[in-house]
Amino acid sequence: MRQRLARNEFTLGFPPERELIEQYAVSRHTMREAMRRLHSEGLINRERGRGTFLRNQPIEQRTGALYSLFRSIEEQGFEQRNDVLALEKRTAVDVAARLGLSGRTKFVYLKRLRYADATPIAIDQLWLPAAVATPLLSVDFRRTAVYTELEQRCGVRPGAGWERLHPVLPTGDERALLGTTAKEPAFLVERFTSHEGRPLEWRRTVIRGDLYTFLSAWTDTGEQLERPSFTPTAPTS
Repeated sequence: MRQRLARNEFTLGFPPERELIEQYAVSRHTMREAMRRLHSEGLINRERGRGTFLRNQPIEQRTGALYSLFRSIEEQGFEQRNDVLALEKRTAVDVAARLGLSGRTKFVYLKRLRYADATPIAIDQLWLPAAVATPLLSVDFRRTAVYTELEQRCGVRPGAGWERLHPVLPTGDERALLGTTAKEPAFLVERFTSHEGRPLEWRRTVIRGDLYTFLSAWTDTGEQLERPSFTPTAPTS
């Protein structure tokens, strides 16, 4: 069944258990054990009253270099779009402190709900010093990338930075936007970038843990790889 899943044979719906038992000529116990393993590996969902259906495959993000969620979504075959929840100039004392700037510093603040196809996947907030980023206030960010617009309109691009990941339980407001339950965890990604030694960006992104995965590939020489030569799967239990 793994091979058939890999060939996308079940895109129109997963066959009922009885049909699979007949196709593979196995007992109900054997089939249920196979289904349990597919579920534990994250390939299918099984819900009482709804049956068995394919689980959305997570978007894979390689780490180790500056990346764009916009590009990551589109490169993996999904349509990327955003709901722009806020785009304005404002002060943010806590962000200014993180960036080592005056509390009176004005920022361009952008908040978006980000989608892969029709599925909400992330709540993205970022703060950019208004002295650099004011031209972005006129941009329609529903289908464009921040770094593209920042380079084209403001003449700057992140030259260095860091990123930190935390597991979190989203707040009630965040769950309402993402369409998740109180028990579903998410990634909180904090990002700092700079340009020519000056603070450029503070970003806070809450990403659904069931639809997103981070991948870091390396060798024993310390060299980073773009991706491993095989696709890791969740362990069976």
